Formats: sequence, structure tokens, C-alpha cells
Amino acid sequence: MRAVIVDDELFARQSLESILLDYYPEIRLVGQADSVQQAVDLIKEVNPDLVFLDIDLPDGTGFDVLSILKTFQFKVIFVTAHHEYAIKAIKFSAFDYILKPVNPMELKVAIKRVIDEKDNNKIKMDAFIHNLQNQKIEDKKIVLKTSESIYLIGVRDIIRCEADNNYTSFFLNTGERIVISKGLKEYDEMLSSYGFFRVHQSHLINIRCISRFDKKEGGFIVLSDKTQIPVSQRKKQKLLEMFEALG
Repeated sequence: MRAVIVDDELFARQSLESILLDYYPEIRLVGQADSVQQAVDLIKEVNPDLVFLDIDLPDGTGFDVLSILKTFQFKVIFVTAHHEYAIKAIKFSAFDYILKPVNPMELKVAIKRVIDEKDNNKIKMDAFIHNLQNQKIEDKKIVLKTSESIYLIGVRDIIRCEADNNYTSFFLNTGERIVISKGLKEYDEMLSSYGFFRVHQSHLINIRCISRFDKKEGGFIVLSDKTQIPVSQRKKQKLLEMFEALG
């Protein structure tokens, strides 16, 4: 596998190169770049299989590199200092990322994931560009990957998410159910600032889809698809406060 590193920090490039040499002899580094323009030119020239892409570059971002290239066949692993907005955008589009300073074991997991996956880069890139250009929640899209398919879903089309051990079921307004092999906690973190509320350990709901809140017998939510969702005792007061704020 032929790889390229894009990072404006020399030490960061050298550190990642050293880890790759020590742990991944099957990955051959074929170039490095420290800016958006250098990265675009290098990638076009060497046609890598894998790009380690920093987000903050002196003349733009790693996102700009992908936007300029538009279509590509290589795998991408973003390498970034913790930046909540950037990481959320990456997660929404199902790209892989690792945090600086790079941990060899986290890198190993990310590399194995990108080598094993057979994803459609076009769908992920379409979602990524769409979300960068559309900041309103009603326009946001999320990429959901199963073992068989990759879906591009409008966030507003998700009625609820339900946990099942290490899996999460997405229930859509089309009546479709999509089961993802990730825990609900990750999607709670992704969607909570976009109008979703975790009313129970096992349930994350789209508040736009609430039909009513029945306070009797412990409390439960009725959603637009007629589903009844239990509300945990510790979330009940927060839910009532949310209704007060909306009213």
C-alpha cells in the first residue's frame, strides 16, 4: 500500500513516518506535503492508496484537499488535534481519524479498518461536501455503514435510534430500519446538538418527531410513527424543562 502524509508540522510528519516504518512494512511512504496545494499536486502525481491528512494547513484545510480533488479512489485517515467541529464532520461522513499525538495502537486500528473496508468514497465525499455547504440541521446528512451497504441519510429523516448491546438500530420516517455495528453513545454525541435527545439508556429520539409525552406510569414518549418510548426517571425532569423552553 502506497501512502502519503499531509501535515504542515515537520515533527508530526517525522513521527508518523517513524511509526509506519517500525510497525507497517507493508505501507510504503511515497511522498509528503505541508500545504493544500502541495498535497493536491502530490496526490495527482503519485496516485496513493492511502492519505494521512491533517486538518489545519497554512493555506486551508485537509477538507479543501478533498474538495479540490472531488473524486478519488484512495483511502483517507484524518490526523488532527482535538477539534470538535472537525471531528463531528468527519464522523458524520464516516471517514476515519486519529488524534495527535499519534498513538501506534490507535493508528493500527484505523489502518486495519481502512484496509478492510470496501466503502464507496463518493457517497462519503458527497455527504462531507454537502454538510460543509449546509449548516442547517434540516439539511444535514449522515453516512451509515452496514456489512452489506452504505447509506446516505438525511438527519431529519431519522425518527429514533435504539441500542442493542454494541449495535444501534436507526428507524427512519420511511419505515426502514438500519442496524449499525456501533454503540448508541457515539451517535448520541454526534446528534445531540442537532435536535436529538437521549430519553433512556437505550433510546435516542428526534425531538421533532414527538407527538406527545405521557407522564403517567413513569412516563413515555409517543413518536410520529406511533412508537412508545420509555423515559428514564433521571431524564424526565430535563425533558419537561425542554418542553417548557419550547413552549
